[in-house]
Amino acid sequence: MQDEKSGRAPAGPVSMAQVARVAGVSQQTVSRVANGLPNVSERTRERVLLAMEELGFRPNFAGRSLRSGRYNSVGLALYNVEQFGNLGTIKGVLSAAGDVGCAVTTVEMDDRAPLSLAEATRRMAGLPIDALVISMSLKSDDFEDFVPQPGLSTVLLTMYEHPRCTTVDSDQYGCSTLLMDHLAARGHREVRFVGGPAYSVDSTFREKGWRDALAARGVDAAEPLRGDWTADSGYEAGAALAGDAAMTAVYAANDQMALGVVEALRDAGRRVPEDVSVVGVDDSLRDTVPHVGLTTVRFDLVARGRAAVEQALLGTAPSYRPRAIRIPPTLVERSSVAEARR
Repeated sequence: MQDEKSGRAPAGPVSMAQVARVAGVSQQTVSRVANGLPNVSERTRERVLLAMEELGFRPNFAGRSLRSGRYNSVGLALYNVEQFGNLGTIKGVLSAAGDVGCAVTTVEMDDRAPLSLAEATRRMAGLPIDALVISMSLKSDDFEDFVPQPGLSTVLLTMYEHPRCTTVDSDQYGCSTLLMDHLAARGHREVRFVGGPAYSVDSTFREKGWRDALAARGVDAAEPLRGDWTADSGYEAGAALAGDAAMTAVYAANDQMALGVVEALRDAGRRVPEDVSVVGVDDSLRDTVPHVGLTTVRFDLVARGRAAVEQALLGTAPSYRPRAIRIPPTLVERSSVAEARR
């Protein structure tokens, strides 16, 4: 549709008054169509929609939110978007939000500064969002004292339970139960652990699951080694463990470190899995390592993101109460585990 005087399409935002003039209806009728309200005949609605399309009309977002009290947007605050697991979680967040007609407003927090739930909330609260999801790779200093902003339903992606917020996460403790049961069924008792950085929430819960599984079988846990999630750090741990004649299995807290452990053991003359079985966590190698043989567990990261959004939106109801939701992992059996040697 062209401007009658210039012969060009209107420049700048198109008003409801312009749409009303072209469609031959009142501005109130245009408003009803724009907001999906009833009491407009189908013929009139089609005429208004056609005028909107030809003029390039976009409903005024601020006006609609003032009338409805909602922005139809979920906030997502996270640290280090490139960290493994974040992309899968983001996919779940986008999918769940899209299913209910919501957009996602994302802010990547500066991982050079200490994690602060209060600061993440302050950053996000100034944006047009109805609910908030905060992803935590470590425990913030203000975790116990954090109080969500009134009127802003807040979900935390973490294994730690919180008294005032729903928490959602993959079951980082349960993955250890799965792996240790799998190893125990094949006769393994002396299982060593290679953890991630001490500050990591995931590694903390995986280590606790390992310790509890050994204790339940009456086995004392050897002091765990620590890496930084990389294959090189796993190699260093594997080299240190290669001389341990008592161990029959190694549980590494992620697949990259597990791969490093395998290479170090083999370089030291220990066969995997004939002499030492090795397991990892996260199933992150299947798209990058050909014929990957590592037994591991797989997390449903999309389900993690979906659950976070669903709970955040449910949390706006007056009767909602915080809960702890843990997404169970799946054991992926491959060729890196054998019966324990006698």
